[in-house]
Amino acid sequence: MKTDIKHYPVLHREIVEFFRGLRGKYIVDATVGGGGHSYLLLKNYPEKVVIGIDKDEFAIEKAKEILKEFGDRFIPVKSSFKDIDRVLDDLGIEKVSGFLFDLGVSMFQLKTDRGFSFQRNDFLDMRMDTSQELTAYDVVNKYPEYMLEEIIRKYGEERFSKRIARAIVSERKKKPIETTGELENIIFRAYPKRTRYGRIHPATRTFQAIRIEVNRELEELEISLKKAIDRLDRGGKMAVISFHSLEDRITKKIIKEYEKLKKLKNLTKKPIVPTEEEIKENPPSRSAKLRLAERL
Repeated sequence: MKTDIKHYPVLHREIVEFFRGLRGKYIVDATVGGGGHSYLLLKNYPEKVVIGIDKDEFAIEKAKEILKEFGDRFIPVKSSFKDIDRVLDDLGIEKVSGFLFDLGVSMFQLKTDRGFSFQRNDFLDMRMDTSQELTAYDVVNKYPEYMLEEIIRKYGEERFSKRIARAIVSERKKKPIETTGELENIIFRAYPKRTRYGRIHPATRTFQAIRIEVNRELEELEISLKKAIDRLDRGGKMAVISFHSLEDRITKKIIKEYEKLKKLKNLTKKPIVPTEEEIKENPPSRSAKLRLAERL
């Protein structure tokens, strides 16, 4: 496997190997991000064309720069992956050989000034698609307490969701909560003192939950996976890398549904996880889970 790329995306060896031997021409990277997986697929399979979709304009521009050496073998499209069917229709493509979904937030996105990370002090934005209206500021400052609590509990799987929601509402009565630093501080203080210094920072799950809500990530995932399966050619392959138990649960459920309909073969009864070696090289990969399926 050729691997002359500076930064390896999560589970890159497994992804490249999985797509070996595909009969057709097109692979859709439904969440192209910085283009890491697409780079390796294009480098290792010179007969393939990759359609790279992302609703983040910045991600599309970064991928175009990284993948420019492949010319028209890389087709960038700014779109939500829930509109995969429309994207393919616009390109005049009926069926494709493979779909790849990497549901993680790219490291370069965490380093932007759009409020994805509490390790920076930026405006509470968190939009992947900056043309949409809803921002993290709106969620934090305008959602009623019961909705905040539900989102943080459901999407963040946060055991202190009630305390955090109550603290957010209390603070925003004094003044609007505008930055990631302000929100991080509120969450930190809402945590019981004995639990503030664990392995995971107290703000991690709440920030994740708000990001999921802003971008409608789980709703769009379910829509997208179903559309992708319908557009897979017979013998085509689908790979989904998730970083959140709810994402993995949705993926598992849909694969099982289509397996019962005899449209998919489930290739991973248990998800594939990174090796200890990969986790040492790339610590954020530790929570990744890969599920694989083949179209019947």
